[in-house]
Amino acid sequence: MTDLAPRELRVLVAVAEQGGFSAAAVTLGMTQSAVSHSVRGSERRLGAVLFDRGRSGAVPTPAGERALGYARRVLRLLEVMGSEVRAASHGGSRGGGAGDGPEEVAGPLRIAAFRSAALHLLPRALGRLTERHPGIVPEVRIVREVGRGTAGEVLDGRADLGIATLGTTSPVPPELVGGVLVEEGYALVHPAGHPAPRSLPLIDWTENCTSYTRAWWAGQEWLPPATVQAEDDGAVLSMVSTGFGMAVMPELSLVGASPSVEITDLGPERPTRSVGYVTTPELAVSPAVRALIRELRAVAG
Repeated sequence: MTDLAPRELRVLVAVAEQGGFSAAAVTLGMTQSAVSHSVRGSERRLGAVLFDRGRSGAVPTPAGERALGYARRVLRLLEVMGSEVRAASHGGSRGGGAGDGPEEVAGPLRIAAFRSAALHLLPRALGRLTERHPGIVPEVRIVREVGRGTAGEVLDGRADLGIATLGTTSPVPPELVGGVLVEEGYALVHPAGHPAPRSLPLIDWTENCTSYTRAWWAGQEWLPPATVQAEDDGAVLSMVSTGFGMAVMPELSLVGASPSVEITDLGPERPTRSVGYVTTPELAVSPAVRALIRELRAVAG
């Protein structure tokens, strides 16, 4: 049976974050030999090499990345356990239902969100959350929603909850739980007053959820291939506002758009995407995560 102590998990995480055994030893207040011994013991019990050692330091192997995700999540659960037990000992409630009394919720709450959600959806939810639970300290990281995206941050134990795009092409990973918060449509965005906006060059960005628009996109003969790839949706909107081109963008990206751009509805067949949350089954029942989900649903509804 695999039986790693929290101290051994912290050693693994420190080696990965510091990029080597020596730097991890300094961070942990241990000797390098003690760190090496701990990692070797963990590798022996897990039956896999967790780090590639070299002159440039220590780099997690694929097995190591998987182990690190579990290590961070276990360590986070130990933190949550401590805070919840302390709250319970001072009269806090597990609660959670509509008729329950206020919960004593405190401590850090780590959130990963893609840019438009972090700018236009999350702030309102966090404002409501911290008003009701001033002891919660939100820690927000903006993560590009490409590849493993925000769900990957949760799986890797770097976030308690991720604001993610969900759908048939990007479902909730089987190790996580989640739900849809809002369905948002796409619109055509172009310089205000332009006489022929569909004749303009098309601007796009890597993070744009083309998986949601691909079938629709293929049927639009007027849409040319994108000739400009911007860094993010903010850059796209800026380029459109200066008359550089047109774009097809989701509603969250258009909140607070400049008067110099015009937003044209694409009709009932327009593409849509689902924006939701993902978290681990264990953290889904924690008071802080439940409270955030409630506020996200409130502002999204």
